[in-house]
Amino acid sequence: MALDQSFVGRSYPPSDPYEVGREKIREFAEAVGDTNPAYMDPEAAKALGHPDVIAPPTFVFTITYKAAGQVVQDPQLGLDYNRVVHGDQKFAYTRPVRAGDRLTVTSTIDSIKSLAGNDILDIRGEVHDEAGEHVVTAVTKLVARAAAEG
Repeated sequence: MALDQSFVGRSYPPSDPYEVGREKIREFAEAVGDTNPAYMDPEAAKALGHPDVIAPPTFVFTITYKAAGQVVQDPQLGLDYNRVVHGDQKFAYTRPVRAGDRLTVTSTIDSIKSLAGNDILDIRGEVHDEAGEHVVTAVTKLVARAAAEG
């Protein structure tokens, strides 16, 4: 059954603040194989004009995907997560994520489409720091595969 189009534009409450730590950034950078010194060494980051180490661009997915769980788990939406695959991911940064940031995410359903029996859902996560300043917008595309017939 297709997802309800009336959910397009629905926003969910902001997530609890997530405090970005140096060690989390380092662990993430190592896990994705990116050894940029700005991710590991505060002095290297400061030499580039940052107040502390910065996170690789995809780091923010760890918090935006968790926040998108409010959408995915909304029983009124009716998304069958057992059929969901991650279709795409995009980021638009105002500034890098930095160690010490306390970030919140507000998730909004940007679009719902049906294509060949599959439901395609775009969830936009607006990430703000403690001062309310925009840091990044992340758009996650989820595809709920069509249920097998019979």
